Amino acid sequence: MPLFQSVNLDRVEVEVIQDITEAHKALRYSLLTPSRWTGVLRRNTFARAIQGSNSIEGYLVSKEDALAAAEGEEPLDAEGETWQAVTGYRNALNYVLQLSKDPDLIFNEGYLRSFHFMMVQHDLTKHPGNWRPGPVFVRDEQKGETVYEGPPAEMVPRFMAELCAYLQSTADDEQAVVKAAMAHLNLVMIHPFSDGNGRMGRCLQTFVLARRGMLDPAFSSIEEYLGRNTREYYGVLAKVGQGSWHPDNDSRPWVRFNLTAHYRQAKTLMGRTRMIAKLWDQLENEIKQRNLPDRVIYALSDAAMGLSIRSAHYRNAAEVSNIVASRDLKALVDSGLLTAAGEKRGRTYASSDQIRRIWQEIRNSEPRRIPDPFGSEGGR
Repeated sequence: MPLFQSVNLDRVEVEVIQDITEAHKALRYSLLTPSRWTGVLRRNTFARAIQGSNSIEGYLVSKEDALAAAEGEEPLDAEGETWQAVTGYRNALNYVLQLSKDPDLIFNEGYLRSFHFMMVQHDLTKHPGNWRPGPVFVRDEQKGETVYEGPPAEMVPRFMAELCAYLQSTADDEQAVVKAAMAHLNLVMIHPFSDGNGRMGRCLQTFVLARRGMLDPAFSSIEEYLGRNTREYYGVLAKVGQGSWHPDNDSRPWVRFNLTAHYRQAKTLMGRTRMIAKLWDQLENEIKQRNLPDRVIYALSDAAMGLSIRSAHYRNAAEVSNIVASRDLKALVDSGLLTAAGEKRGRTYASSDQIRRIWQEIRNSEPRRIPDPFGSEGGR
C-alpha cells in the first residue's frame, strides 16, 4: 500500500508557488546587506518557530521563554514538563538544521528516531526513539471523541522505510514546498510514535525545506504560522485523513493549506524586516542623542517589540560581561528609555512609553492582513 501521494499541480497552484519563490527571493535580498538587526530577526524567528510548534500540543510558553529556550537560557516562568518539551524540541530542531547542511547525507529511519528521542526523552513512557508498540488514537478532548486512528503498529516499520525512501529520492524535488508538505503529512498519518507525532511532522517538514536550501532555515519554516492557525491546521488534517489510514485520499487540500502558509509566512517576514529596519534607525537616533553605547540597541529593540529583558538576555545578545550589562541597563533606565521591575535575579526591563509609541507607529504603517493567495483564483 503506497503512502499519500502529491498532486499534479494546477495552474493556480503553480502561480502561487511562483509568488512564494519571489517572496523568498525578496526576503533573501533584504537579508544580504550586513546589519546587526538581521541576527536579532533570525533569533526571534527561530524562537517563534519553537513557540508555535509546541503551542499546538498545548505546551504554552511566553515569547521571553521561547527566546530563552532558543538561546539556552533559563526560563522566566515555564517549568516542569512544559519546559522539558520546549527545550527538547529546540534540541531536535537545532540538530535538524545542522544535519541539513551535510550534502552527502543519506537519510534513514535512525535520524527520525534521533529527532524523537531528543524531543521526548524526559518521559520514558512515551518510548523516546522507538516506534510505538501498539495502536494509537488521537482524541479531540473538547468533543470527547476519537478523531484519528493510526495504521496497525506492525505496519509502521514498512511505512517509515517508504517515507525515508521518498525523502532520499528525487520525487517532487522540483517543488521543495510540496515535498516538505508531503513528508509532514505522511509522518503524521502514519503516527509512528506513541507521542510527539505532530512535532515530529513539523520538524521533518523544516528539515526538508532546509535540506533543499530554499532559504535560510530560520526563515523557511512555517511552524510559527501553524501555531497561529492551529484550528485550520487540525481541520485540514482531519479532512484529508478522514479518521484513519487512507493514503488514497486526495492530498490537494493539504498541499494548498501549506502553500498558503508559506505565502503568508514569507509576507509576514518581509513586513517584519521592514519594521525592524525602521525601528533600528529610530532607536539609533535615540541612543546617539543620549550618548549611550551603540550596543544597548540589542536590549532596546527587543524591549520595544514587547519583550521583558533580563540581564542574561542582554549579555548574550550584546556579548558583554555581567558588570557591563548591569551598567548599560541602568543607563537605559536613567535615560528614560527602559523601565525596571523586580529585584536582583528577578529584575526585568521593559520599554518606556516613548519607545513603545515608536514601535506602535511603525507597526501601524504596515498592512495588518495578508490575503489568501488562492482567494482570487478567478482573476489569475
